[in-house]
Amino acid sequence: MNLLQRMPRIVTIMVVFVVTMSVVRSWTGFDDLTSSGTIGATLRLTVPILLAGLAGLWAERAGILNIGIEGMMILGTWFGAFGAWKFGPWIGLLFAIGGGMIGGGIHAISTIRFGIDQVISGVVINLLAFFGVRYLSELAFVGQPQGGISQSPPQSSPIGRFDVPFLSGGRIGGWTSPDILGNLEERGWFIVGDVAGIARGLTNGVSWASLIAIVLVPLSAWILWRTTFGLRLRSSGESPESAESLGVNVIRVRYQGLLISGAFAGLGGGFLAIVSSSYYRQGQTAGRGFIGLATMIFGNWRPTGVLGGAAVFGYSEGLKLVAGNSITGLFLFIAIVAALAAVMGLVRVSMRRTLAAVAVVAVAMLAYLTVDEVPESLTQSLPYVITLVVLGTASQRLRPPARAGIPYRPGSAH
Repeated sequence: MNLLQRMPRIVTIMVVFVVTMSVVRSWTGFDDLTSSGTIGATLRLTVPILLAGLAGLWAERAGILNIGIEGMMILGTWFGAFGAWKFGPWIGLLFAIGGGMIGGGIHAISTIRFGIDQVISGVVINLLAFFGVRYLSELAFVGQPQGGISQSPPQSSPIGRFDVPFLSGGRIGGWTSPDILGNLEERGWFIVGDVAGIARGLTNGVSWASLIAIVLVPLSAWILWRTTFGLRLRSSGESPESAESLGVNVIRVRYQGLLISGAFAGLGGGFLAIVSSSYYRQGQTAGRGFIGLATMIFGNWRPTGVLGGAAVFGYSEGLKLVAGNSITGLFLFIAIVAALAAVMGLVRVSMRRTLAAVAVVAVAMLAYLTVDEVPESLTQSLPYVITLVVLGTASQRLRPPARAGIPYRPGSAH
């Protein structure tokens, strides 16, 4: 099923989400649930997870497990920060991509050329990157102004941001256009105010790097499903023997897939060091490489699905940062969504799904009615809990590439 065939379902899900959020906001008075500030933070927090998920997707579509995405992101943060410090932020992003590709190349050589177990190779890359960049920091950053063994000197200038004219008050020449979405958001009308807040968060103060990252989603989908190279790469992950019999150089395609995977991971790390921050800091990735793998699974190994999973994580973390006191409103949101799921279960005569949804409704409503404030220790773990829930409730129709993680040798089937 291609994107156009899935579009009605995607639009329906988006409409249900907005209407439900509008009901919750109106009922609870938690305006930050759909505010432009929350959505803007969501976008910034979504991008690194999205790029990590795409990194996993490209690797597994080629037939290689990439547990080393975290390490490749670490390489991206270090090389990106070094490049931004020395040559500017855009060159820094290119350095980040190169750093991630180094990790992808090491993973490719160890797993494809030498046949090392793919999980073990990924774990080694994570450890090698963590300790390797610390050694590089000692060589390059120690003794520099504001630099040290655990952080780099700050970059000289940031990557620019933009506002869309007329929608979010963007400038045309020297003239500042009206902020239509901002005015509608301030009025707080039912649904209209929520749509305006969401749209303004996606069009106000947007980094050019974020725009590039979002464009990579349809670009990846087009390359993987509409080009000869994409067909060869996917066939290498589904049935390499058949691909080889048709003249595909499976080994070369897998090398290319892992280099692309490393490039995505490195760009995600560079985004953290250059856009989300202005310098490299040890521990900056904070497990986002592993969360990216989770979004890849949730997204059923498809770019648009990865984007949806990354947005779920980004929203939960963005809400925690911008409006932690609004988190209790999510209990009501979960209860309403679960109630809708229970109705769908009844329509489809699925008693197991219906009973599970009713149990979620009961727990969520109890939490909403009895919990006045969520402890900070729990809000810190909210994004990771959301990720586990998403994986646990993902569709049972998930189908990974058939030969992902299975070693292959040319001519082994002949």
